Amino acid sequence: MNPVSSDTITPVPHHTGSAAGIAGPTEAPSEAALQAANQSLNTKDMRRILASSFVGSAIEYYDFMLYATAASLVFNKVFFANLGPGFALFASFATLAVGYVARPLGGIVFGHFGDRLGRKKMLVLSMLIMGVGTTFIGLLPTTAQIGIAAPVALVVLRLVQGVAVGGEWGGAALMAIEHAPMKHRGFAAAFANAGGPAGAVLGALALSLFAATSGEDFLVWGWRVPFLISAVLIAVGLVIRLKVSETPAFQKLEAAGEKKKVPLVDVLRNNPRAVLLGLTATTAFYVCQAMTTVWGVSVAVDNGADKNGVLNLKAGAALLTLVVCFYSARLSDRLGRKPVLIAGSLLGAALAYPILMLINNGTIWGFGLAIVLGNGLVQGLIYGPIAAYVAEQFPTRNRYTGASLAYQGASMLGAGFTPMIVAGLSLATGGGIWLIGVFWIAVMLAAVVAVRATAEGTRRELD
Repeated sequence: MNPVSSDTITPVPHHTGSAAGIAGPTEAPSEAALQAANQSLNTKDMRRILASSFVGSAIEYYDFMLYATAASLVFNKVFFANLGPGFALFASFATLAVGYVARPLGGIVFGHFGDRLGRKKMLVLSMLIMGVGTTFIGLLPTTAQIGIAAPVALVVLRLVQGVAVGGEWGGAALMAIEHAPMKHRGFAAAFANAGGPAGAVLGALALSLFAATSGEDFLVWGWRVPFLISAVLIAVGLVIRLKVSETPAFQKLEAAGEKKKVPLVDVLRNNPRAVLLGLTATTAFYVCQAMTTVWGVSVAVDNGADKNGVLNLKAGAALLTLVVCFYSARLSDRLGRKPVLIAGSLLGAALAYPILMLINNGTIWGFGLAIVLGNGLVQGLIYGPIAAYVAEQFPTRNRYTGASLAYQGASMLGAGFTPMIVAGLSLATGGGIWLIGVFWIAVMLAAVVAVRATAEGTRRELD
């Protein structure tokens, strides 16, 4: 798939002659040509920026979502086996939540320096931190080997992952948004968001591959290899990221010589409503992700679905999310962010109970249909416009901090706590789904209210 489609590209006219009709190869481009270039995504610099946002996010989310899959299938057996199946899974999901709790902290810390020192520096640093944390997880001894120190170290390393990915999204999204022309901001921002499902595909496929090849040794060494591969991927990502330039919006802010405030204080004083509404809207797609790709994976496997088949279907659904993400982002550039986000959230509410019943029927086809609807379609529709929607609510001087606070706060609530919440609701109802469905629908409708309460930013200058 080539995300930059033909109608995105504005050809730049080339003037090969002077006014007298004589060839003039050194003649400067006309004003019209320069304006056309500024309105296109098909320039060398923009291609590099979009590739950096996509590849960098994909690598970081490979690391982050690899943990989520391992939490469903591995960590409850390797680090918490002495607690019994139900409580072991709950404890495993609790360590998963730790990473999401750390994401707002990462957003605040990286946002502070990203708003004061620049977006690019923070992107490089976040990738280095993520690579170290993920590689160390792959080397971590089990509880049977070193006792309680193993789960404690696992929690610490998950915190490191959370801080790193908390700083990643804001930088990657803003690099795309602040470089892109207004009419393509949603589509450009989708490259940063699309790295998420792309990374999830890589993570699920890597774990599935080594589950198949290591066989009975999967819990011994097979699960570790995908974590160790992260070191190579991080090196590739750094090479790409070091070649991009700082954003024009930040450079303009620097040139203005404005006295810089503390970004967090500035956001909480001047933009608290934008943070709250952006967080509520973003929570919708994170709940879809957690319900289908984390909790749903565990329930489907426990109810009899083949583990490798479930992982492969999860990877396939993430590819669909990728396609729908780009489509809905393009649609939001034409129709506005709000109509697309509202449509996706209402669809999520309507499909909540059908998806839950499909997850619980214990068959591969049931899980496959559930994850296509919940992860591929609903999440994809919301996921495409959400980066631009959130970023457009904040001024340049505190955009990294404000957007990260809203987005990563939603990740903590929606993705971090949802697996634990629904596992608890399932225990409370004896395995029933009616209360889980109420929770899901309530989140989707809250997102609709939040989006309706915000201003449309599609045709608005960033400042």
